[in-house]
Amino acid sequence: MKKLKSVLLIAVLCGLSGCATTNKDPLEGVNRGIYKFNDVVDQYAMKPVAKAYKAVAPTPVRTGISNFFNNLGTLTTVVNDLLQLKFAQAFTDAGRFVINTTFGIAGFIDVASKDNFPKHQEDFGQTLGHWGVGSGPYLVLPILGPSTVRDAGGLAFDTVTSDPITYLHNTGQIRAHNQVRLVQFLDKRTQLLDAKDLVDDASIDPYAFMRDAYLQRRASLVQDGIVPQELLQDEFEPEDDETPAKGTSLEQSVPADSVVLQSDAPIEENVSAVSVNAEAQQPAVEEAAVTTEQTVPDVAADLNDTPAATESQEALPPLVDQVSQQPAEEPVVMEENAANVVAGIDETLLTLEAPAK
Repeated sequence: MKKLKSVLLIAVLCGLSGCATTNKDPLEGVNRGIYKFNDVVDQYAMKPVAKAYKAVAPTPVRTGISNFFNNLGTLTTVVNDLLQLKFAQAFTDAGRFVINTTFGIAGFIDVASKDNFPKHQEDFGQTLGHWGVGSGPYLVLPILGPSTVRDAGGLAFDTVTSDPITYLHNTGQIRAHNQVRLVQFLDKRTQLLDAKDLVDDASIDPYAFMRDAYLQRRASLVQDGIVPQELLQDEFEPEDDETPAKGTSLEQSVPADSVVLQSDAPIEENVSAVSVNAEAQQPAVEEAAVTTEQTVPDVAADLNDTPAATESQEALPPLVDQVSQQPAEEPVVMEENAANVVAGIDETLLTLEAPAK
């Protein structure tokens, strides 16, 4: 009866998830209230215990416990691989579970990862999304945290059908079931210590940040690693591009009430106006050229008829005659001086020879 009630609850939740709306968080008021409750419980109860557990337990112990619970979750992955008809992936995940359970000492050592076995994560919420079921409104579950209507139904289905910890409760080992479940929550909270501190410090609205991050991650898991474009679109930005499309004119892209600063005249009219102005200026340029050709010979004639040029030509011959006459007089003077010097020397020699006789 309990399993039947769970299946009926999942069917109702899946039916509600089919009524998807454009608003991804229509229950934001209720969700924010539950988020504050979870934050208070986490701040005063779960977070201190997780910090104490991280400080006391060595890293190999914490790693082994995480590997143990991940190995148990592989059974859920295998079941949903088969429900999604991913038979090759189901075979790989089943082999991973067998190797870690046997050679990895009940999963405390992740031997399959060392053997390069790929690790997958599938749940019934992803299976519903794989077959086209919408995620439905965003939900914040008490203690469990972010979810959606579809994922909440999938979590209930996985807990009832493929979670090995649930079998402890079904067999009457309620105390052991509660202890193992508590350790599982503690392990998950310890893994999220650094991430939660980063969200609180870096984001203005932690609730909105957690919501968007969760929805994008779940959509990526459903699409096997591809995030849909509608989740990447900012809801505060218009979806239509305001830039004019290729092939549209400027008048179509500019609103009717806007002011156009440039002229709306066609380009062909501007080109024709420029050509008309050029033709109008061409006769003036030709007249200027003719006037220049006429003035150049007149200037040359005026330069040839100037009296300064004729006077300089007539003054050159007298200067040449004066220069040619001066060298002719200088040798005569030099010859007379030389003759006098020679006569004086002869007289001196005669005077020196006279006493000797």
